[in-house]
Amino acid sequence: MTSDKPAHSWAPPPADASRVGITLETFILEGQLGHPAATGAFTSLLNQIGLAAKLVTAKVRRAGLARLLGYTGQTNVQGELVQKLDEEANETLISVLGRRKHCAAIASEELETERILSTDPRAKYLVVFDPLDGSSNIDCNISIGTIFGVLRKSSTHTVETSDFLRPGRELVAAGYILYGSSTMLIITTGTGGVHGFTYDPTVGEFFLSHENIRIPDRASLYSINEGNSTYWHESVQRWNAWVKEEDKATGRPYGARYVGSLVADAHRTLMKGGIFAYPGDRKSPSGKLRLLYEANPFAFIFEAAGGKASTGRERILDIQPTALHQRVPLALGSIRDVEIFEEFVRSER
Repeated sequence: MTSDKPAHSWAPPPADASRVGITLETFILEGQLGHPAATGAFTSLLNQIGLAAKLVTAKVRRAGLARLLGYTGQTNVQGELVQKLDEEANETLISVLGRRKHCAAIASEELETERILSTDPRAKYLVVFDPLDGSSNIDCNISIGTIFGVLRKSSTHTVETSDFLRPGRELVAAGYILYGSSTMLIITTGTGGVHGFTYDPTVGEFFLSHENIRIPDRASLYSINEGNSTYWHESVQRWNAWVKEEDKATGRPYGARYVGSLVADAHRTLMKGGIFAYPGDRKSPSGKLRLLYEANPFAFIFEAAGGKASTGRERILDIQPTALHQRVPLALGSIRDVEIFEEFVRSER
């Protein structure tokens, strides 16, 4: 997949030999060394995200003992109950990203509007994030995660909301941290491949464990919340029936896999192929997932891994955002599986 994103000062070098086992910091530094004109700002920003991942991991692992489970009693801008760990993760990311003055501003799923972190003209980047995706699963000890995307600041003026309202194809990096049986950080700069790092708590480092992740062109797995089937449009109901029909030539019926945590469902889809879908329906016509904090970063990752991301009718990365908390339908996965989903959705009168 090609990307229209603006040039920036860092990208992983071509993988002419396996680098499995190197640390995240070394991996990022090697990318900078491949670009003599690089200032180190992008490298530093990515390393700060890695540090935030370690800090949030520590909070997640100790949540039950540190009394961080349960709700704060507040609701966020989405009208959702705020978990204590939501708040902790959000504040941790803001604190860490503001430390080295490379990040001019952030936009978070937990905040109503953007937050300025630095007015220094050398602060070149904006970061969007969902600090703790799947928070309703926290108390159940199910995999949760942090999703992030990085934009290059496009102007010299003080950051405004409009600076964040740019198509996902303009991202310069995206990734997620999965807090599961192990903590994994998945990251891409679009053109340098998608790479996975596993955290080793005994030494406090992320090590490259999944080099150049590629999603299969097609797989017989699907992930969707069938509890919403009553509200689905007729086209999605027909697609859902189609994946359950028996047809050996097309690998059907598909196996159903659904966790209910976007990070967990998308990670499995990235590693094994198939499709994850959260379509718009009669209850949520515009979809449920957030364009800036969830759909765009994952679309950027999946396209970099050879997959596809769509609303069912258009490419996610081509959508022009109109609001910080805009929602969209989302289908992620193997190219052919997403194309089949699109065929059903577009056939609806």
